Amino acid sequence: MSIKWLLLFVISFCVVGLVITLIILRMLRQRESTLMYAAGKIVNIQGKKYRDWGSFLLQAYQVGMKIPLLSTYILQVQKRISYRYASDEPALRRVTMTVVLMIMGGYGSVSTVLFWLQPGIAFILLATLCANVLNSLVLDMCLSRMEKKLLVQMLDLFADVRHRYHQHGMVEEALYEASEAGTGEAAEQVRLIYEALTSPDPNEALERYYEVAPNRFLKGFAGVSYMVMEFGDKDKEQGSIYLQGLGNLTQEIHLEILRRDRLDYLLQGLNVIALVPVLFTGPIERWARVSFPTMDDFYRSKLGFITKISIYIIIIVAYLLLQRLQQYDETRYRSGKKQSSLDRFLYKQLFLRRLAMLFAAKPGTTPYNQTIRLMRESSTELKYEWLAIRRLLLFASCLVLTVGLILLLHQVERNHILHDPIRDDRMFGAMSEADLKVAREKTALDGKVMAYVEMKRAATYADISNALLQLAPAQLDHDAQTATIQRIIDKIEAYNNQYVRWWEIMLALLVGIGGYNLPVWLMLFQRKMRRLDMKHEIYQFQTVISILREMDRMSVEEIVEWLNRFAVIFKRPLQKCLLHFEHGPEQALEQLKEEVGLPEFQRLIDKLQLGLGKISIREAFDDLESMMAFYFEQRKQEYSRIIDIKAGWGRAIGFTPMYALIFMYLVIPLVGMSFVQMSMYYEQIQKL
Repeated sequence: MSIKWLLLFVISFCVVGLVITLIILRMLRQRESTLMYAAGKIVNIQGKKYRDWGSFLLQAYQVGMKIPLLSTYILQVQKRISYRYASDEPALRRVTMTVVLMIMGGYGSVSTVLFWLQPGIAFILLATLCANVLNSLVLDMCLSRMEKKLLVQMLDLFADVRHRYHQHGMVEEALYEASEAGTGEAAEQVRLIYEALTSPDPNEALERYYEVAPNRFLKGFAGVSYMVMEFGDKDKEQGSIYLQGLGNLTQEIHLEILRRDRLDYLLQGLNVIALVPVLFTGPIERWARVSFPTMDDFYRSKLGFITKISIYIIIIVAYLLLQRLQQYDETRYRSGKKQSSLDRFLYKQLFLRRLAMLFAAKPGTTPYNQTIRLMRESSTELKYEWLAIRRLLLFASCLVLTVGLILLLHQVERNHILHDPIRDDRMFGAMSEADLKVAREKTALDGKVMAYVEMKRAATYADISNALLQLAPAQLDHDAQTATIQRIIDKIEAYNNQYVRWWEIMLALLVGIGGYNLPVWLMLFQRKMRRLDMKHEIYQFQTVISILREMDRMSVEEIVEWLNRFAVIFKRPLQKCLLHFEHGPEQALEQLKEEVGLPEFQRLIDKLQLGLGKISIREAFDDLESMMAFYFEQRKQEYSRIIDIKAGWGRAIGFTPMYALIFMYLVIPLVGMSFVQMSMYYEQIQKL
């Protein structure tokens, strides 16, 4: 079986998967609108069909898990969406297979178009690129819709909890009735919270729930409900502290939904615009070659190959940046060790570990301390030795890939010199079959002569002339022989110039150094992005303190313990503070301030220090409501500013691949080749 038929078989299989996926999605949409009443009870005909399709998806999941490569991919998809269905394994498997079939079907349809436009090696490269893009795009789209749907459901559910709390005055009753009356994922999450709060050990049950909670709003809701259940509710001038906490969470959800809607509106369609140039590189290249024969030399040359690779790199980078701009949660940090089997395996290699530590900063030095602090502030759950090994491997990988690319470019140029037909630059339009045959004969003759003189740079005019006399099928006239010999001399010189130069080695070293520093740059970027998440968590701390400060006999240590329960980003500093609290509360809080450099968090710790004995906790946080209102308005303005910045960057990045394709791959080469051709015509006119 040839590679062409194998690719066609794979594409056909993916297209069949797309058809099956569309049928499944149609059945899912019709399920909710086809209920019939018969014999005194509801009969859901489409629901039965949905159950049949659900069984099909479960069977497809079992079959897919038996296929080696497909099973690995299914597990990766399942891991991405597992936190949405933590307590429903069948639903998780059905959704996983639906997403997998959607990706396979979409990949099959796109691959069909690519195979039709650009068959050959280019198809394999572009198909690999599209596979990664579609995988990320579909997963992000599905997760975004799930998250937004959950937020909308939470608004209705929180309103129901508020209503039932007014009726009963008991948190557990309000949660139970709201979860029973509600539908959807939000009701399921409230049911899990109710089970955790009414379990024999609520603390442990809540800790387990925090690990699988879909978003920070549900974690805050669970924590506020537990505090009111344990300490009781109190009425203030603004009303019940429990209802006030629900109001703060509802306000936060409204802000989050508006932010998502506006960002989706401003950035919609940019992913497609950034990826469309992938489909047009082949058609543009074919049109330019047919219309302007001199462009064929450019596309076959090393410069043309570099330009094509650069355009693909621009497309990939633009897509990745757009994906980053469209993310709603700047970090998805979870506390705890994130160990990788690959990291552990590499760490066990003694030679590799020692070599990596040889280039890494030594403990006790300033660069070492800066790296450790950066790892802590960016929530990088890695050992320092693992980071050093990763940096060394990235350096080696980037260096080897760059050197390999340089060697490949030189080989492309050698093939261009040896095998590409010799064209007459004075011609416009496409070459005729007769002219193309003559050009190929000239190329073949040049190749024989160059092989005869063994590509020696020292080959003289006489050597090449003697080779022509022996190898030429017919005697050439004086002008044709002179032109042929000069052309062969130029080819031999160009061929021998295809060696690795010193500046190319320096370029490879610079790329390797860039790869070595890439993890540090990513941690710097991640630390910057985490600032907004840290402010989110501080606002949640303020909501917790607004409830705790009203409780009788509340101490600073108990407040720190409660903050530690709700903490994600600040969890480790708070745990250290609790460990050192017995040896001196003032010193423990001061150390906590030094470890976390965020001003808003430091002001919060300052107030806790005042509550150690100088004044009461209620007096220390007497301006908490005004602070929360100020931070909320500040974040609204910050959201608006960030969205405007993202929209501007998104438009610029989204259209960059299109501009690069038009100008780098068509306009600029065409203008350059036109100038070259004009200079040749000018020289020929002068010789007349």
